[in-house]
Amino acid sequence: MEFSKSRVYDEEAEILKVLGHPIRLKIAAGLCAEACPVKIIWECLGLPQSTVSQHLAVLKNKGVIVGKREGTEVHYSVNNPMVMKIIASLG
Repeated sequence: MEFSKSRVYDEEAEILKVLGHPIRLKIAAGLCAEACPVKIIWECLGLPQSTVSQHLAVLKNKGVIVGKREGTEVHYSVNNPMVMKIIASLG
């Protein structure tokens, strides 16, 4: 077995840490399938809006998701190909 001395795994490790929380993993998996507004996310998860908003902020700050304003709502989607691969590998 040989280990890469030149490859840096920092980005991958950070993504795995972010997705290590079950709620964030559920959100990311759902957003891989379809972009949607925060109201739909918290209704589907059955969690308070404040809880979902906190997790969305972490996902957004770490570059896992992006928000796009559409009228009065912000629609979130996964924009990170590495996250999409990770979610797909879990299925």
